[in-house]
Amino acid sequence: MLNRNQFIKKTSIITIGILFLSKIGFAKTKKMSKSIIKNISPLGFPWQTQDPFLFCAYHRDEYPMGNSEMGVNTEELSGRNIGQDFTIKDGWRMYHGSTVPGFPYHPHRGFETITINKEGVVDHSDSLGASGRFMGGDVQWMTAGKGIQHSEMFPLIKENNGNPLEIFQIWLNLPKVSKMVDPHFKMLWNEDIPVISHKDIANKTTRIEVIAGKINATDALEPTPDSWAANPNNSVGVYTVKMEANATWTLPKTNSKANRSVFFYKGETVSIEEQKISSNHIIELEAGENIAIQNGNKEAYFLILEGKPIDEPVAQHGPFVMNTQEEIREAMSDYSKTQFGGWPWAETEVVHPREKGRFALHSNGKEEIKNI
Repeated sequence: MLNRNQFIKKTSIITIGILFLSKIGFAKTKKMSKSIIKNISPLGFPWQTQDPFLFCAYHRDEYPMGNSEMGVNTEELSGRNIGQDFTIKDGWRMYHGSTVPGFPYHPHRGFETITINKEGVVDHSDSLGASGRFMGGDVQWMTAGKGIQHSEMFPLIKENNGNPLEIFQIWLNLPKVSKMVDPHFKMLWNEDIPVISHKDIANKTTRIEVIAGKINATDALEPTPDSWAANPNNSVGVYTVKMEANATWTLPKTNSKANRSVFFYKGETVSIEEQKISSNHIIELEAGENIAIQNGNKEAYFLILEGKPIDEPVAQHGPFVMNTQEEIREAMSDYSKTQFGGWPWAETEVVHPREKGRFALHSNGKEEIKNI
């Protein structure tokens, strides 16, 4: 049975294999010359990212109604590889959960996690004693820094209906100077995240949620203080976009030194520079150019990640991301000695009371409570 560390290592190997096959012709990857389109490649799992991003996983699970413990009924777990259930069966996966779907406690060091929740419930708990519950439209931004353990569980709070979940899990690297900062997390609540509603000349709508960065005159909320995104000169942008059928929208240019990836994960086709692109593709684009996007005959959904590369060596071992292998060995040694503060919770799969609603309890005792 693989743990999450081993899973991440394994998926990294698989991703490298896919990239190798693409170079020898077994995967369809189109490279453009003299074009604002730098590359188009199929989406995999996880999604391939560019510096300063490390990793992106998209999860869509049509979970059934929950039991009294907000978990899955025992009979529905039959035939699953409990502890490492990453195969979609009946429309959903348990991941590393045994009774409640999700990711029980595990360590991180040297980077940040950004969890964008589009639908469903995510319960957070960590080794600092902080906790929270966030729902559709909310975003959690966590700096792992010098080390933290956390769990991300997906409680099935509805007992008489299904519990669909849709989230993005994004890893944003930290520069060497910030890799050993104190851990920190903050919530970007749904009602506070800036949203742009763009109408084109045909009165078709494109909706853009500005999670990090800036679109025209619209600035995102502040990221965590030690993030690569905290310096506007790094031009980090994280946006989710929904385009109405046949809508047009222009993604404005940014720092020409930035990397820019558009993940077209749902829809039919879009056209960029007269190039028709089908859904389930990554589109790498010139960041210093305005990008005109013409949608096809169905609603289209995108995640956009962009930013100036950190451009430092990356040494990774599972959930530890440093600059050298020696630092990786130090991270493993530190975790073995300290457990990054230990695990203060009685359960490995921590879920909060069904009636709790949206909240964030920080390690300093500050609590945020939001309406459902």
